Amino acid sequence: MNGEVQVMSQPARTGKCALRVCVLDDEQNSIELLLAHLERMGHEGMGTTDSEEALEQIRSGRCRVVLSDMKMPGVNGMEFLSRATEADPGVYVILITGYYSLDSAIEAIKRGAYDYVTKPVEFTRLQKTLDELAGLLDRRRRVRDLEEQLLTNSEFHGIIGKSPVMLEVFDLIRKVAKHYSNVLITGPTGAGKELVAKALHQMSPVAQQRFAVCNCAAVVETLLESQLFGHVRGAFTGANETRAGLFEYANGGTVLLDEVGEMSLPMQAKLLRVIQNREIQRVGSPECRRVDVRLIAATNRDLRAEVLAGRFREDLYYRLGTIQIRVPGLAERPEDLPLLVQYFLKQSNAAYSKQVQGLTRRAHSVLLRHGWPGNVRELENVISSASMLAPADFIDVSDLPEHLQKPSATAENNGQKDSTWQPLPLEEVRKRHIERVLEMCGGNRVRASEILDIGRTSLYRFLKDRKKGANGKKGTRKE
Repeated sequence: MNGEVQVMSQPARTGKCALRVCVLDDEQNSIELLLAHLERMGHEGMGTTDSEEALEQIRSGRCRVVLSDMKMPGVNGMEFLSRATEADPGVYVILITGYYSLDSAIEAIKRGAYDYVTKPVEFTRLQKTLDELAGLLDRRRRVRDLEEQLLTNSEFHGIIGKSPVMLEVFDLIRKVAKHYSNVLITGPTGAGKELVAKALHQMSPVAQQRFAVCNCAAVVETLLESQLFGHVRGAFTGANETRAGLFEYANGGTVLLDEVGEMSLPMQAKLLRVIQNREIQRVGSPECRRVDVRLIAATNRDLRAEVLAGRFREDLYYRLGTIQIRVPGLAERPEDLPLLVQYFLKQSNAAYSKQVQGLTRRAHSVLLRHGWPGNVRELENVISSASMLAPADFIDVSDLPEHLQKPSATAENNGQKDSTWQPLPLEEVRKRHIERVLEMCGGNRVRASEILDIGRTSLYRFLKDRKKGANGKKGTRKE
């Protein structure tokens, strides 16, 4: 029966959770003996003499518990333990040995073994171990059910949070939504400002009307006016037909101007006229058209500082900021991290047809230590990619993006001293930070400029200067 899996039928069981246990041993008699006892204990068993077959059972999720002999031809128990935990960090391996020593038992537990028992197997003790494990898995299942309920209770119009700062945001949204006034939403990039704007619209009296979004930073300045106010045929090159802008499209509803701080001063003047007079003019047309929209603006910039610097109109700032809602960054609400992880795992499982149950403890620790400069959006991307790549039911550190696995980054985020630290000029610190953010974004310059809170022009200038510097160094070496 080399390599063949022998399966015992699952007995009826009440009260506690029944386990699916894989027995790995090079002796068929030992396998049959253990399977018979497992059946009497109320657990389902399967046996094999082939370690590769046992690993396949683990990878496929058909078993979460393995009873493995320590001494087998081709592979010993310690080697199998390492490969099993690599295949599925959530697997429970119980090692069985005829040569017990305290040192080997401690080593096995350190490497991730759940228990270490001796031959001849004391089945009373084994039953106690398996019952404890069944109880642990049963409790975790109930905890997951409670977390699922908590997640449902903590969702507010698509926004997840139970921290005090987020509960204050939710309360402010409830109060503001019913009033048809302009709202300014502030907060760092990726914190969820657009979700807050959608919640305001969904809870408003005009929830059945249209909700239109314009990202002011993503539209070329020459086209932004046409995007917002529309244009008539022939107004400019390429205007082959008359089109309505977002304000007309969402008439009676809500318009969100995302990254409003990126707007030029001339465009700000035209927007101020719309707010004051409730009317727009299509590009190339003298006709004024009445519009009635709720205007929500969002920005990651400090508009007060922009006003003082002369880059943002003071009168427009006060018109937009009748009511202000600040969305906190993820670092300001660490209590929400487990809930957000669960929420994004649920989304990723549905998107990729996976059954990822959660994160290993070490992976969860890495996420807790990270500073999250990209906030909730960065966390969503991390969980999405990790879920896609994870080969087992649990996401481990090796499934996370490379920048989260680097010890140097972990040490910095944990506030620990780095023995290799050296004082650097501020310009060098700035350069290294920009390079790290670019690496984190996979070279996406638009995304990097959003996280760094600098204009794309400034980022392009930095990249151009860096390229020139690299070329200059190469030229020096050639000389």
